This record gives sequence, structure tokens and C-alpha cells, in this order.
Amino acid sequence: MEISTLGVIGAGQMGSGIAEVALDAGLKVILRDTQEEALQRARARIQRDLEKRVEKSLLSSGQRDERMVRLYTTLEISDLAPCQFVIEAAPEDPRLKREIFAQLEGIVGEDTIFASNTSSISITKLASSVSRPQRVIGMHFFNPVPVMKLVEIVRGAHTSDEVFSITWDLAQRMGKSPVEARDFPGFISSRLIFNYMNEGIWLLYEGLGSAEQIDSIMRMGANHPMGPLELADFVGLDTVLSVMRVLEEAFGERYRPCPLLVRLVEAGWLGRKVGKGIYSYGGAK
Repeated sequence: MEISTLGVIGAGQMGSGIAEVALDAGLKVILRDTQEEALQRARARIQRDLEKRVEKSLLSSGQRDERMVRLYTTLEISDLAPCQFVIEAAPEDPRLKREIFAQLEGIVGEDTIFASNTSSISITKLASSVSRPQRVIGMHFFNPVPVMKLVEIVRGAHTSDEVFSITWDLAQRMGKSPVEARDFPGFISSRLIFNYMNEGIWLLYEGLGSAEQIDSIMRMGANHPMGPLELADFVGLDTVLSVMRVLEEAFGERYRPCPLLVRLVEAGWLGRKVGKGIYSYGGAK
């Protein structure tokens, strides 16, 4: 299958990042969200990233403009009809993702591939919402998408070899380094990374150290670019909680979300995207 038009559902950080690398790969991109403000922010974010690359002489102004011409934003899911490949980057809610796939099935062609950017939900479970589950696959990108090279490719129980091969090739076309992961909740990366963040919040909750101390120890002691609490704020505490609940349901007590994480999310302190989480981002951190 020749992929020329890619659909992306969800215009948040992940969706806009996926759209940007798809534009770099020469694809026409149809970016869909339910909120016009989200689409405007995504377009501005992509434009800003391309401008920075022009300033650094990594891209010409003509190449920047040509990419933006290939980006189409819409509130209507029906506008995804021409897509040969659709990646959903909606919030980490299995019911929502299944609803999206069920809607798509009545809109796109029968050979269109459905990929989920889920970081924790079983691909087999998501594929049960469509009549042709062999065309559903996991394509887990990492934030920030234009920078991070890894994409976890997750084959569901029914995913065909052809769909796997097309998805693998598409990831490489986008400049990524794909790695296959088995279809268990959390796959490989999220079971390690999200538990790392949750455990860091447990350390803070139990008073073993301040946020700055915990993060400094992991930055300097393990050579991580971010400590677990900085990373949690960067990812979004609501996302961390959603993933931990998926992992807790699958594996039990060892993945129980920290009560402090639950309380922060209930307070609306979700991290960098709202200016306050474990740290405050209004002025000095």
C-alpha cells in the first residue's frame, strides 16, 4: 500500500508532533480534533517548529511553506475519508479510543490501517471495536515526537503481517527507529517509565526527600535527562494517572497510583501544560 494521506486524531502535544513528522515525510496530513482552539494551537506549534528550523538553516522557507500547505485541520471526522492510514492520539481512555475506531470504520476505505498511539491499552482490546481487527496496530510515539526517535510497534492478536510491515516502513519513513513490543498492558516502555514516575511520587509522598532532591539524585546518579517528578509534570499528571490505572487493573497492587498523584489530578494541577503540577511553572520552578 502506498501511503500518501495520513489522518491524525487528536491535536494535543502528541498529535501535533505526529503530524509534524508526517509532513517531514512528504505526506498530506489531515489533523482532526473536537475543539477548534486545539487545532489552532497545533497549527501554531508546527509553524513555530518549522520557523526555528528555517532560522537554523535546516529548512528553506519554501520547504516550510510547502509543508504547511499539506496540513489540513478539521473538526469533522468524516474528512478523514481519503486517508490510507489513521493514527489516533486521543486521551488514554479505552472507551473513547474504541468509539473513535468504530466511527472511522464507517468513513474510511476497507483497507485503511488504524493505528493507536496508546501508551498502555491492549491493541487487541481496541481492535475488538471494528469488524476487521487485522488492520489495527499500535504505533506508540514518544514526547516530544519531532525529537524522540523511538516508536513502539505493537501487533494485536489479529494484526496482519502486511499491516505490521506497512506500519514499520511508515515509522522509518517518518525518520523513526521502530522496535516491536508485545501486546501486554503498558507494553515495554510504559511499564518501566510510568512506574518510575509513580514511584518518584511515592517517595515524595512518604517524605524521603523534596522534589528537587529526588530529581537531582536520578539526574546525577542515573544520568537521566529528567528526574521522575520533572518527567511526570512534562508528560502530564492526568496521563500518568490514567496509565497507572490501566496497569493496576492488569497487574494489581504493584502498580497502584500514589494517593498524592490522585490528589494532584483532582486539584487540576496536571503539570507543565497548566502551569502547575508537582512544580509550579508560573515563575521560578
